[in-house]
Amino acid sequence: MKTRFFIVGLLDVPNPEALQYRVDELRAQLMGDAYFKSVPSMQSNARKTALAFHAKDDLPEVRRDVFRLLGETEGLKFFAAVTDKLSVLEYVRHNKDREPNYHYRPNDLYDYLTQHLFKQRLRQPGRCDIILSRRDRFDRSASLRELVEAARIPSKTTQSNVTGDTTVHISLATPKEHAGLQAVDYFVWALQRLYERGEERYLAYLWKAVRLVHDTDDRREAGYGVSYTQSKPLTAECLRWREQK
Repeated sequence: MKTRFFIVGLLDVPNPEALQYRVDELRAQLMGDAYFKSVPSMQSNARKTALAFHAKDDLPEVRRDVFRLLGETEGLKFFAAVTDKLSVLEYVRHNKDREPNYHYRPNDLYDYLTQHLFKQRLRQPGRCDIILSRRDRFDRSASLRELVEAARIPSKTTQSNVTGDTTVHISLATPKEHAGLQAVDYFVWALQRLYERGEERYLAYLWKAVRLVHDTDDRREAGYGVSYTQSKPLTAECLRWREQK
């Protein structure tokens, strides 16, 4: 299914080992359940649920269990940036009109939103382990490290208390290698369902863990978009204006 909105999510997991254990335990229970014995997505050769939870591919029954697990996991903090692909298309066309040699690169949007999410998030001294999802066959760890390092530099309009004691370690992985990537996929899926279909129950269930959803295209009140937080929840009603566009 083609999607209209591009979403990048960041999940702060305070205890990755505990989350990994719970996710692996849940998958083992489901794989051993005779109810799912003949389900295609649960077969190892299908390379889907048998390897890693992925909201788009998982059965509704499986999805419900994963949502319950995430809802019961304390300390998770989710951040996301959302943009309309139609707005991106307009931006690209505008740039091509101004600069005939301009070429849009597939990673540009992902890099921009990723850097945007990390701004103001790398403030605590100590070690910060960042696991980024491997999106293609090329090793982009060097360029992504530069991207994250650039996000640590305070702009003229922001303040930062990043200290020289802050150590950032970046690695790329697949969801089957890190439960945190499976978890953030579920948060992003819930957000996508709200934007694409107006279904808010999934995000509402996880909302206690949501710290920020930045809608970069909603510029009705400010040029930088609108931010939804715990004190300003995101609901289907908040997105009704898009239907009138």
